[in-house]
Amino acid sequence: MNKPVTTTELGNATPQGPRIVLFVEDGSGDWHARRLKKAMEARGATVVTTTLSACAFDTSCPSGLDIPGFDGGLPDGAFVRSVSTGTLEQITLRLGILHALRESGVRVWNDARAIERCVDKSTATFLFQKAGLATPPTRVVETHARAHAHLTADPRPFVLKPLFGSQGNGVRRAHNADELPAPEEVGDVYYMQHYLRAPEATLFEDWRVFVSNGRLLSAMVRRGKSWITNVHQGAEPIAHDPCTEMSALALAAVAAIGADYAGVDLIRDASGKLMVLEINSNPAWKGLQSVTATDIADTLAADFLAAVTQLPALA
Repeated sequence: MNKPVTTTELGNATPQGPRIVLFVEDGSGDWHARRLKKAMEARGATVVTTTLSACAFDTSCPSGLDIPGFDGGLPDGAFVRSVSTGTLEQITLRLGILHALRESGVRVWNDARAIERCVDKSTATFLFQKAGLATPPTRVVETHARAHAHLTADPRPFVLKPLFGSQGNGVRRAHNADELPAPEEVGDVYYMQHYLRAPEATLFEDWRVFVSNGRLLSAMVRRGKSWITNVHQGAEPIAHDPCTEMSALALAAVAAIGADYAGVDLIRDASGKLMVLEINSNPAWKGLQSVTATDIADTLAADFLAAVTQLPALA
C-alpha cells in the first residue's frame, strides 16, 4: 500500500475561509464529527455543527432554506456525517434539504444521491452488478410468501439483511425458508443474499477499504469468531495492505455509486473469489484509525475543502 497520506494547507474560498455546515447525529456530534470539525478549522474554515432535522425549507429566506447559523443564506460546503433515523417523511425532508443544497450550488459530501444509493442495499447491489462488479448472489422482494418461494426453490444457507441498516445490526443467517422472519420485523421487504462462508469455517474475516476523492486512504482486515465481522459487533481490526484486485474493486464500487468518500466492504467466497459486499456513504473509521498511520479525518477534511474551494486535491 502507498505510504500514509499527508496533507497540506489549503487556500480559502474567501478571505475569512469557507463556511461549512457539518451535519451530525445530534447537536454535539460524535467522535468522528469532532475530529472532522477540528481538522477543517485548522485549515481556516468556519464550521457550524448542526443536524438535518434542525433545517427547514422556508420561502421567507433568500436561499429558500433555513440552515442554522447561516441567517437564511447558504454555506460554501456541507459535509454529511449523519442523516439520523426518523420516519419516512422526516428522512424524505432531510434528503430534500441535501438535494436543495446541491441544486443551489453548494458542494455536498456525500450528496443525497450517493446517500440514497448506499442506504438502500438493493439499489447499491444493482449498481454493482450494472458496473460489472462481482457481488454475492442476491434477491430482494416484497412479502413473506415471495421470499419463502424463492428460498424453497433455491435451498441453501442465506443471509437476510435489513434494507436500511449498518454496523451489522439486524443481520441474520438462516438455513432454510422456514427460518424467515415475520413481515413486520423487516418491513415486509426481504433482502436475501447467499451465505458465502465455508460450512466448516471457524475464523471469519472480510476487508474494509476506505476511499476518498478517487483513491485509497487505508484498509483493514476485520477478523472475528462470529460470521458478522463488523468492528461494532466485536471483530478485531487489523492493518492491511490491499492487493491490486482489492484496490481496483473498491474504487470501482465507489465510482458506481458516485460517492465522494465511502467505506467499501469486500469479502471472499469459499472458493476465494473476491466480491463487493456493501458500501457505506457515512462510514465510521474509529476501528480503522486504530490500525493506520493515515489521519483519516485530517485527509477527509483536506479533500473536502479542496472540492469546496475548487483547489487541486491531494495526490
